[in-house]
This record gives sequence, C-alpha cells and structure tokens, in this order.
Amino acid sequence: MDATVLNYEMMTVLGLLAFTVVLFVSEIIRIDLAAILVMVILGVLSTLPGLSKLADRSELFSGFSSNAVVSIIAVMIIGAGLDKTGLMSKVAALILKRGGTTEGRIIPIVSGTVGVISSFMQNVGAAALFLPVISRISARTEIPMSRLAMPMGFCAILGGTITMVGSSPLILLNDLLISANNTLPAGQQMEPFSLFSVTPVGVMLVLTGVVYFMLLGRWTLPGQRGRGADAGAARSMQTFVESTYGLRADLFEVRVPKGSILIGQTLSDIMVAHHLYILGTSYKGHKVIAPMADTLIEAPARLAILGLRRVLEDEFAEPYGLEILPALDVFADDFAATESGVAEVVIPPGSTVIGQTPIELRLRQTHGLSVLAIHRGEETMSHVESEDHVATHIGAVNLQAGDTLVVHVQWERLMRVKSDQDFVVVTSDFPQEELRPLKVNWALGFFLMTLGLILFTDLLLSLALLSGAVGMILSRVLSIDEAYEAVSWSTVFLLASLIPLGQAVQNTGTATWIAEQILILLDGWPLWSLQAGLAVLATAFTLVMSNVGATVLLVPLAISLAISAGGDPAVFALTVAISTSNSFLIPTHQVNALIMGPAGYRVVDFVRSGGIMTLLFLIVSMVGLTLFF
Repeated sequence: MDATVLNYEMMTVLGLLAFTVVLFVSEIIRIDLAAILVMVILGVLSTLPGLSKLADRSELFSGFSSNAVVSIIAVMIIGAGLDKTGLMSKVAALILKRGGTTEGRIIPIVSGTVGVISSFMQNVGAAALFLPVISRISARTEIPMSRLAMPMGFCAILGGTITMVGSSPLILLNDLLISANNTLPAGQQMEPFSLFSVTPVGVMLVLTGVVYFMLLGRWTLPGQRGRGADAGAARSMQTFVESTYGLRADLFEVRVPKGSILIGQTLSDIMVAHHLYILGTSYKGHKVIAPMADTLIEAPARLAILGLRRVLEDEFAEPYGLEILPALDVFADDFAATESGVAEVVIPPGSTVIGQTPIELRLRQTHGLSVLAIHRGEETMSHVESEDHVATHIGAVNLQAGDTLVVHVQWERLMRVKSDQDFVVVTSDFPQEELRPLKVNWALGFFLMTLGLILFTDLLLSLALLSGAVGMILSRVLSIDEAYEAVSWSTVFLLASLIPLGQAVQNTGTATWIAEQILILLDGWPLWSLQAGLAVLATAFTLVMSNVGATVLLVPLAISLAISAGGDPAVFALTVAISTSNSFLIPTHQVNALIMGPAGYRVVDFVRSGGIMTLLFLIVSMVGLTLFF
C-alpha cells in the first residue's frame, strides 16, 4: 500500500486542530462558542480552491441531526422525566441512606453503580440518568456538584468497557473482525469476541476509576462550581437563620422511647419550655411535617427538632432519656434542601391575618408554615434562643402589618402560599418545580421500554431513545416546554459543531497520515510496545474525532501491524476498541460534554483530572490485556 503524502488540505486540518486545542485550553471564549467558530471556519475554508474536501457544505450542519446528538437530547429529556416524578430524589435518598453523606462514601457507590449500568447501555445514557441523582445528593449534602459529576461521568465511560455492548467501538469490533477475515488466509482467521470477553479488563478499569477518585479526588477535583438542580437555590437552613436573624440552631432527629415522661405533653408546651422548635413528628409510620402545636406526644416516636445542641443535649434529651440520632433518618427526605427549607413571608397592609396570632391562624395546619421567628422593626422574636434576643412564645404574638415571618416550609406548600393575598412571599430562590409522583409508572414504563429497544432490537439508538422521550411528553410526565428546558443546548452545540472537524480529519486523509507516521516510528519495536503505541494512538484520535471513526480507521491498521510483527491481530484490534474509550482529557466525549455545564467545569479541570485518568487507563488496560489475552 502506498504511503499517504501530506498535502495542503491535511496541513490546513492540522492547523485547525491546533487552533481548536488552543481555544479549548485557553478558554478565551466559551467552549461551545469555540466549537461553533471552528465549524464556521471549516465551512468558509471549504469554499477555497484546493480545500473542497474539508467539508461538504450541504452536510456541514448534519451534526445537529447525528445519531450521537439526537441521542443525547433524548436522554436528557428521559432523565428529566424520571426526575419530575420524584424518582431520582428517592434514588438519591437511598444512596445517602446506604452511603452516608461523606464524599468518600458517596463517590464509590454512585460511580460503581453507574459503571455497572453503563456496561449494558450507552454510557451517555447512564450518565444522563444519574445526573439528576447527583444533583439531588449535592443539594442535600452540600457537597459541590463539581466533586461528584466527574467521578460519575468518568466511570460511565469506563463501564462501557465491561461488555461488548457497552460502547459503540466494542459493538462495532466484531463486524470489523469479520470483514477483515475476508481478506486473511484461512490460518489467520480471527474469532469474534463473546459478550463478556472484555469483562475482566473492564472491571479493572472501573475499579481503577473509583479508587483514583477516592484517593486523589480531593486534590484533582475542582471545588465549589456549577449550578446543580436547586443546589444554589435551596440554602442551608442553619446558615440562613444564623446569618440573617442571629438565631443559632441545628436540626436534629430525636427518638422518644416507650415510657418517656414526655408522653401526653403537647408540642407547644415543650417548645416554649425548652426553647426548641419541633418541625416534624413520626409515630407508628405516620409522619407529619409542621404538626399542630397542640399535638400530643406518643411513643415510640421520632421528632425533628430545631434548636441549640447544648440545650437539646443538657436540658432536654438527657433529663427525658431521649436519644439524639447522629444524622436525620426518618426525616432525611423531608428536610432535604430540595424539598423544604427556610423562607421569608411578609404580612402586607390589609391582610386579614393582622391582629391574630399564629396559633389562632393555625398556620401549620392551613399553610404548612412553621414559624421560626417574627422580625418586627429591629426586633426578632423566636422560640429559639439567639445571641441578642430572649426566647418568645411567638405562637401567641399578634401579627402586625410589615411583620416578616421566618418560616420553615415545604417548597410545594410555599408555592400555594404565593397565591394567597394575605401573605407576600419574599423568598424567590427556591425550587419552584411541580413534581408529578402520580406519573411515576408512566415514566418508568417508557424508560424500561427504551431500555428494551436498545438491548433487544436493532433499532437505531437515537430512535429508541427518542421514542422514550416522546412517550414521556405524550403521557404528560413532562410538557413539551419542560422537555425543551431539560436539554442543555450548550452541550448540543458543542458536540454538533465538532462533528464536521472529525469528519475533515478522516475525509482528507489526515488521520491516515498521522497513523502511518506513528506506525513508521514504531517499526521494529518489541511487540508489547507496538500494542502500547496503538493504544496511545487510539487515545489521541478519539480526542479529535468520534470513537467510532477512530475505531474504523485504526482496527485495519492494527490487524496489519500485528500480522507483520507476529502478534495476535484480534488482541491488537481489541486494544484499539478499548482505547477509544480513553477520552478524559478534553470535553469532546458525549459524557464529558454532558456534565460540563451542570458541574461548571472548565477545560483545565478535565486536563488536570483527566490527564491522570488517561495514564491510569493506558497502564491498567495494557496490564489487563496482557493478563487475560
């Protein structure tokens, strides 16, 4: 076969690649805008003499209708639909219950789970499915989204190497081997790989990713960034109350045992006597948030209490023989920042509640408002002791026009209060979404249908995913406007705009020329170094073009190289197919592009964390291939 000669078109493509890398790394302009700019430049250059192969102008914008881009739009909609039913919040709660609230325990649970799921479905689908979950976890634990999204995303990519259906290159590999067999002598025919042939190597890679972030994540992952879903909006109750009104308080869950002398007393009596605020009760599985002040305590029960730790321990829990739990358990979901929090409600002039007390108004029962404090002029009145204020029985305070009620409320109830003319809700930065738990069966049904279409039919991936997304909308799990809002359009434009550049790299022969130069350099090297060189080459190619394109291009070269060097051509081909999943350095992979916006990542974050992951991937994959093949 004649060697490929470097020509004017190839040099132009190489220059564009360098320009793209500079824009991505320097972030002079936003990364999605940089991708659009490169696409425009590519289209303009293709009109010049001698550069017609750079881009087919009629296909320049075909990336927006590509299988990959349509797939990622669909999985975002499906993920939003599952989240809208509250299902993702329940998954997050289960993870928190099993793994606690520390980064060191949450990361391996989430990452390992995503890695396993990704072994049987497209990695971008697995990542999109868990994006709302980690967003909820971030809001509940106050662990920055940027500390959770990258481990989850990277393990979703790594999980694609566990089975032969986990990623597009591995799905494609057997077809390429069969095609290559048609040109090989009978004695050199290659056997197709079975479904779990690559499982040992894939498991090693996923475990490497989990351990990497557990041990080095504290240094390689960025700190507080990203918007998350409600993470910035739902403020910490303790921080807000203390900083704004000087009320020092913590939220605790207390167990009341049988035989306690508290039995038969009212919540109001306890709150006034001990300067505490009881926000929730749970008795025999019946849980009440914002219970009425005259509720009688029964046992065994759980109480959610807001107050000073010193007061709670010394003056309440110990004398009454109560147990303070180390963390919220029964009430973990109800007092998560995504479900409830502290809000400010003002009494306007002309309100019918003026002159009445919170007890008379039964604010807990009618509006779900647990009044923590009443701010009037320069004075703050509260059950809970503060640095400058004496505790007051605020339930007996007559309300006046202009009073600011500091309340704890579930966000769903606060939405209803906004429509009541007797109150003005000042707080605006809270999750104002309408959950639809009654639609959970529809959402699960269409998700399982989508999964079945992907696993058991030959339907195009994008069509299978879009079928599920449309089902979510038709069944009114989501409205069409909510579906549009669920899509990260910056991610869509980033991916769609880079596709023409990848096509230019392949169509102009630039990729072939680069591969040939590398193989010339590797000529005469030991067999293991040739295999390692192929892995590095595949890694580099998948950063600037689709992993499918890189696989199609490099597998035939790998087979030829193995035969000429006396190696196993099937193993060399497998090396390429696995290595095209080694895409962590820059956010050109679909999963990396998906998590970039919500987590607030910059390219330098991928270079730092992904650089180490890239090296670990190369080392572990080569060791695994050597051990098992």
